[in-house]
Amino acid sequence: QTTSSTLKGAIQLGIGYTVGNLSSKPERDVLMQDFYVVESIFFPSEGSNLTPAHHYADFRFKTYAPVAFRYFRELFGIRPDDYLYSLCNEPLIELSNPGASGSLFYVTSDDEFIIKTVMHKEAEFLQKLLPGYYMNLNQNPRTLLPKFYGLYCVQSGGKNIRVVVMNNILPRVVKMHLKFDLKGSTYKRRASKKEKEKSSPTYKDLDFIQDMPEGLMLDADTFSALVKTLQRDCLVLESFKIMDYSLLLGVHNIDQQERERQSEGAHSTSDEKRPVGQKALYSTAMESIQGGAARGESIDTDDTMGGIPAVNGKGERLLLHVGIIDILQSYRFIKKLEHTWKALVHDGDTVSVHRPSFYAERFFKFMTNTVFRKNSSLKSSPSKKGRSALLAVKTAGPTAAFSASQLPSEKDETQYDLRAARSYPTLDDEGRPDLLPCTPPSFEEATTASIATTLSSTSLSVPERSPSE
Repeated sequence: QTTSSTLKGAIQLGIGYTVGNLSSKPERDVLMQDFYVVESIFFPSEGSNLTPAHHYADFRFKTYAPVAFRYFRELFGIRPDDYLYSLCNEPLIELSNPGASGSLFYVTSDDEFIIKTVMHKEAEFLQKLLPGYYMNLNQNPRTLLPKFYGLYCVQSGGKNIRVVVMNNILPRVVKMHLKFDLKGSTYKRRASKKEKEKSSPTYKDLDFIQDMPEGLMLDADTFSALVKTLQRDCLVLESFKIMDYSLLLGVHNIDQQERERQSEGAHSTSDEKRPVGQKALYSTAMESIQGGAARGESIDTDDTMGGIPAVNGKGERLLLHVGIIDILQSYRFIKKLEHTWKALVHDGDTVSVHRPSFYAERFFKFMTNTVFRKNSSLKSSPSKKGRSALLAVKTAGPTAAFSASQLPSEKDETQYDLRAARSYPTLDDEGRPDLLPCTPPSFEEATTASIATTLSSTSLSVPERSPSE
């Protein structure tokens, strides 16, 4: 407990100092070397001419790539004062951790940001990932990948605790009637007995297949936007040799909420709306797949809190909150070993640890065939009526992927493929060539190649780096 309160205090002091300090530095373009900068500041408990006094043990606070992260926060429309206010003004709330990672999770009291402790390897991998990852993001703000806003390290009493600040996918003010952590794998992917006893358990793939055999029905346009976003994200993750990620899915059941409210006889709507003066500032699930916010269109999410509207097998109205999580696993030696061993003992295809291309393919198929389905009878937004009416006529099955004109052939109507990229519009139809090659030969080459593409216009040469560096 003491370590946790100390850690929370140190994080708030450190971020307060570093963001404040950064605001005095002039805005400029991000350069290649900005990704490798680490700034460090010492916080003695009695205070110094730079830092305030505090009640904790002396600690040192490190900020990774401060200028680069400032640029990313700006990309997501996060103003420095909002960031500081969210993170440092109110005490952080500790969450109980559902995952096996053993990480600590904190959420800011306004629900906007998650702070997660990460292992040394993960922090290192994130640093390597930054240039390519964000060049990709710059080109395509429409993504369900985690949005990283800062990477920090608290050094105290001979310990290094690294933390990353990310977007919060599941707002606490919206009641999640169901939560799933989905990987598209079936081997041992069932929530444990202990997990199921929790007040709000996180279920897994086999639970989903069993409890929601009809999947979650979306209207044609939303389904198509979601599929495209997932496809693009999977290819990006694969190109970075990343695997073992999950789709975090929170399901808010509007009809169930209304029933609960009637049975309580209460008329409070406090659960659904955020506190006044606070809207979902940054990226909600709906914006992540529509990307309208990035193009300056306003997306009206007041009534949905940014959730994606859907219907379950019983016809109940749902709001889905989704995002891809745990992407800091790179497929290195350990994972290869783990997979080889599991494959000897079990059927290799169902194991969750897999080579990245197979993992991406299986993940994509599961999400777009089992979890999310297209419901042709659901109404689309009026502006798109014409097109979706056509869609409903042309495609038969509930899982049909795209309008018939876009399908490679009639027979693969219900199954489609991560790499059938050319058979329907991807990035290119928006006039932006896809940045990352599908599977580059190595991580370093991928990053360098993707940066080189983006930076070539500014004629910056990328320094040669040896792998050990």
